[in-house]
Amino acid sequence: MAELKEIKSRLQSVRSTQKITSAMMMVSSAKLQKTQHIIRDLYPYEQKLYYLLQLLLSQQEEFVSPFVRQRPVGRVAIVAFSSNSSLAGRFNDDISDKLQAVVESYRHLGNENIHIYPIGEKVAKVTRNLGLKAQHNFSDISEKPAYKNTQTIADELTNMFLDKSIDRVELIYHHFRSKGSQVVLHEPYLPVNLESDKKEIATEEYIIEPDSASILNQLLPKVLRLKLYTVHIDSVTSEHAARMKAMQIATDNADNLIEDLKLEYNKLRQESITNELLDIIGGSFGRSG
Repeated sequence: MAELKEIKSRLQSVRSTQKITSAMMMVSSAKLQKTQHIIRDLYPYEQKLYYLLQLLLSQQEEFVSPFVRQRPVGRVAIVAFSSNSSLAGRFNDDISDKLQAVVESYRHLGNENIHIYPIGEKVAKVTRNLGLKAQHNFSDISEKPAYKNTQTIADELTNMFLDKSIDRVELIYHHFRSKGSQVVLHEPYLPVNLESDKKEIATEEYIIEPDSASILNQLLPKVLRLKLYTVHIDSVTSEHAARMKAMQIATDNADNLIEDLKLEYNKLRQESITNELLDIIGGSFGRSG
């Protein structure tokens, strides 16, 4: 009887956990659909803005801008995106592993010359474990991407790059491919790599006023702001997809465990009933004798 009570208790516990994982899966699914809609609307705008950038570059023999100037790296800034909470599979672990690898590649600069911008509490914790100081606390904005917030970060990084407080900025984040596939990317952010692919640029001639160089210098900060905003949404979308998948697996595993516990419970219950019947029969024969 003690074993039966124990199995019954485990069944109730697993069912309660399954309700939680199922609810979390549905919440993540709803959030995923919302951010997917944002990405679906944002990507065409980003692509068109990049096309305009390439179009202007194709009309410049040699474009000189402080945004694109390469220089020896003495100080680096790394912007890494994670979540604030767990239960998302290897989502945060993959970011942590990549951040550690990138930081180690810059250790020769000295910890004081490695500036970490952790967008998410999990990556902020990794930053502290690496013996580095986070530049700011972004945990309050990490879960809800907003252009205003990423614009502030982008402008700060841009100004630091322009006044030579830092020589390079890099991004680490998850790129959303599908509900079942998210990949960690490590990309340069500053200086900007402007390689115009003239094969993909329309051959029509445009009248540009006041001139291409002036427009490019105004356009580049907008491109940088939009890039960081897109990356943030990409990361959050990947997080929702990863958590939805993790909770789906947990819910399915709970189903399997419930079935196993039911079988074990029924088996023990049947054995208990059989033993009781045998005791009754044995007692009846004893009295008859």
